[in-house]
Amino acid sequence: MSDPESVLDDGMAEAFSEKAIRLGFIRKVYGILFIQLLITFGIIAIFTYVDEVKTFTQDTPALFWAAFGLTLAMIIVLGCCGDIRRKSPHNYIALFVFTLCEGYLLGTASALFDAKAVALAIVVTLVIVLALTLFAFQTKYDFTLKGGLLMALLLSLMMFGIFAGIFHSYIAEVVYASLGALLFSAYIVFDTQLIVGGKHRIALSPEEYVFAALNLYLDIVNLFLYILTLVGTRN
Repeated sequence: MSDPESVLDDGMAEAFSEKAIRLGFIRKVYGILFIQLLITFGIIAIFTYVDEVKTFTQDTPALFWAAFGLTLAMIIVLGCCGDIRRKSPHNYIALFVFTLCEGYLLGTASALFDAKAVALAIVVTLVIVLALTLFAFQTKYDFTLKGGLLMALLLSLMMFGIFAGIFHSYIAEVVYASLGALLFSAYIVFDTQLIVGGKHRIALSPEEYVFAALNLYLDIVNLFLYILTLVGTRN
C-alpha cells in the first residue's frame, strides 16, 4: 500500500516541475518576442527617418516583393511544419528571416506616413500591449475558448476591408482600422493566455516557443498597422 505522504510529495514535485517548465517557456517566448520587436521597430525607425533608405526602397520595388514572398514562405514553414519550428537552430533561422522580411515590409509601409505619427503609433501600440498582457495574466475569464469566434471575426474584418478598399471612403477606412485594432487586441489576450496556461482550458506546449512568439508578434504588428492608420498622416 502506498504511503499517502509519499504520493502527496510526488504530486507536489510534479506540479512544481510543470510550473517551472511553464515559467521557463514564458520567459523564452517573451525573450524571443522582445528581440523580434527590437529588430522590427529599429528597421521602421531607419525607414522613417533616413531619406536615402526611403528613396532606395522606392527605386527597387523588387526587394519589396522578394521580402513579401519570403515572409509568406516563412509563415507557411513555421505554421505548417511542426518538425522544423520545434527543432533548433532551424526554427530560429526561419524566424529571424521572417522577422527581417516583415520588418522590411513594415518599414516600407511606415515610410508613407509622417515620422511623428509613426513614433506615436509605436508608443501607443507598446502601451496597449503591456496593458493587455497584464490583463491576460490576471483575469479569471478564459479567452482560450474563443478561438472560433475570433477567427469568424477576422474573416468578417477581411471582407469589410475589401469593401472599404473598393469604395475608398475615409469613414469606412477609420471604422475598418478601429475594428482591426480591437480584434487584434483580443488576439493578444487570447494568445497570451495560450502561453500562460495554468487554469486555462487550452495551452500551448512548451516545445512551441517559436510558434507562440510568432503568434504574438503578428498580433502586435497588425495592431501597430491599424493604429498607424488611425493616427497617421500620409506623406
